[in-house]
Amino acid sequence: MSGFDWRSREAYANMEKAEAVDVAWEWLRRNGDYERDYRALKGSGINDRLRQQWGLSFRS
Repeated sequence: MSGFDWRSREAYANMEKAEAVDVAWEWLRRNGDYERDYRALKGSGINDRLRQQWGLSFRS
């Protein structure tokens, strides 16, 4: 993970404007199981199993 300081108030200054999808992403990117699965597939592209398992959808 990055050097992002999740304890910093400034890091969350825009959370008042966040939508549900934004909050969901903040939770998911900190999930150790998701991070492991993502790293295992990194470079080979996101596949359908990962999308289904983690409920991922992408805007077109």
